[in-house]
Amino acid sequence: MTTSERDTRHNERMQRKKAVVDEKIAAAKVERGVLLVNTGNGKGKSSAAFGLVVRALGHGMKVGVVQFIKSRGDTGEEKVLGHLPGVSWHVMGEGFTWETQDRARDVATAEAAWDQARAFLSDPSIGLVVLDELNIALKYRYLEVNTVVADLLARPTAQHVVVTGRAAPPELVAAADTVTDMTPVKHAFAAGVKAMPGMEW
Repeated sequence: MTTSERDTRHNERMQRKKAVVDEKIAAAKVERGVLLVNTGNGKGKSSAAFGLVVRALGHGMKVGVVQFIKSRGDTGEEKVLGHLPGVSWHVMGEGFTWETQDRARDVATAEAAWDQARAFLSDPSIGLVVLDELNIALKYRYLEVNTVVADLLARPTAQHVVVTGRAAPPELVAAADTVTDMTPVKHAFAAGVKAMPGMEW
């Protein structure tokens, strides 16, 4: 095949692709808040959510962040984003479940975090709510999944929500508009590389 023939085939393929994409864009008429779920065993669930925080702030939206499970207040994202105008950031966890070793305390902590989440979910002035590691609290049944889903679906019409954490329950997946499953291919930790600032926190 000559270069000219290859270029012609490429142009024809891109024209067909453009027609398909343009048709899908034209068909998308609904404008409302969406519920996103970032789940799976791979790295990047929270990082993707915090990327949305930057995007939302760039469009003048107010943002509420509630961190379930996680207890550190020295993460890079909180140091930058947590102090910006328009961001309300709450680290509500007490550490990973294998560290606390106290289910009753974990339940109480998750319930307090959900109270803060509910406050955001009832405030139409907040354009984006990030519920970081909520899936873990649901996995261990620190919170009732049906109550959580009902609260998420009752939020203001224009409000966006992103939920992160491994093992998103089926009820949440069913309620979500967009679900991304982060699949691990390789991770440095498996090769003995320690967690480092700027990469893991």
